[in-house]
Amino acid sequence: MVKIRPFKGIRPPKELVEEVASRPYDVLNSEEARAEAAGNEKSLYHIIKPEIDFPEGTDEHDPRVYEKAAENFRMFQEKGWLVQDEKACYYVYAQTMDGKTQYGLVVGAYVPDYMNGNIKKHELTRRDKEEDRMKHVRVNNANIEPVFFAYPENAELDAIVKKYVERKPEYDFIAPGDGFGHTFWVIDAEEDIEAITRAFEKIPAMYIADGHHRSAAAALVGAEKARQNPNHKGDEEYNYFMAVCFPANQLTIIDYNRVVKDLNGLTPQAFIEALRKHFEVEEKGAEIYKPQALHNFSLYVGGKWYSLTAKPDTYDDTDPIGVLDVTISSRLILDEILGIKDLRSDKRIDFVGGIRGLGELKKRVDSGEMQMALALYPVSMKQLMDIADTGNIMPPKTTWFEPKLRSGLVVHKLE
Repeated sequence: MVKIRPFKGIRPPKELVEEVASRPYDVLNSEEARAEAAGNEKSLYHIIKPEIDFPEGTDEHDPRVYEKAAENFRMFQEKGWLVQDEKACYYVYAQTMDGKTQYGLVVGAYVPDYMNGNIKKHELTRRDKEEDRMKHVRVNNANIEPVFFAYPENAELDAIVKKYVERKPEYDFIAPGDGFGHTFWVIDAEEDIEAITRAFEKIPAMYIADGHHRSAAAALVGAEKARQNPNHKGDEEYNYFMAVCFPANQLTIIDYNRVVKDLNGLTPQAFIEALRKHFEVEEKGAEIYKPQALHNFSLYVGGKWYSLTAKPDTYDDTDPIGVLDVTISSRLILDEILGIKDLRSDKRIDFVGGIRGLGELKKRVDSGEMQMALALYPVSMKQLMDIADTGNIMPPKTTWFEPKLRSGLVVHKLE
């Protein structure tokens, strides 16, 4: 069972939310953040990407950059660009993309739940990335950005959320650039707060959908503070970190595709012939072909699209990792034919989120930058949860969630 609690969120005034809100720190580089924040002193990028306040080329891991984040966070509060709620609340955060809306609850997730596995992971984390976010949490003494969780469908929580979303929202805007809608309500009625807390106590587990490094960093800093406090009781604010929790049945994982710089010495025709050992190969011509089902892949090479369907003897339906298309393609195409052994470190391969469309794959191959593109059918939420439940870890670059959470709608202080 999982434990949550409300918190006194630090939020922008209504009239400033669109100026403050930003994309997450890890979906754009320093140059892109600098461009997006240009002329906007209220942009959250000054806190989550504070290297933009230094000369171009400044290392984002420079100690001065972290200190600048804390300085800017204090300044945002002093100027009233971020204001703390007077009482502890939960919040509803809705995202709309392509006419579909998903409704999440913003809560304080319990650090021990992460440590004991009640908050389940499906990806490995890198210590250097964890430490970067830990430094950011430490210096600000706050979770500036939320993590993205999923939980099993719960009718009681659905009913409470429905009641609030029928009211006038606190925030309601379309984000520039992506055109996604972001809507936000405050849950401050004590009876609803208590009902939400009780409902989560009946939920066996939550699942990290997106933000594994932020989750690890937030939980590790919380545990660190507990160890350092000789009077630790367990009810301190640092025992919780900010998460937006969505019902799993509302979430959609989109494809996460691969592009490769060379064919390991093979001609396109020889590469196609090598694929026939493990795949049924069908040429589709110049028109973009999209994977139609699990174990069906889309290949673009030599100016043509192909359908690849894995032969039944290439995977085991009872193996939760082996049955994944990312595993099948990594093992039988990237490794066996192209000699790419490590998806995390090999410079010959790059990854393209499905939000960019398959036209982006064609573009990168036609430009000569890449020689081959491979599109995968997306993983399902059921597959993700089954893998997390069995303690397994997905291969790298398996899932892509969209829309991304907008940062800056609410911040959680650790004390």
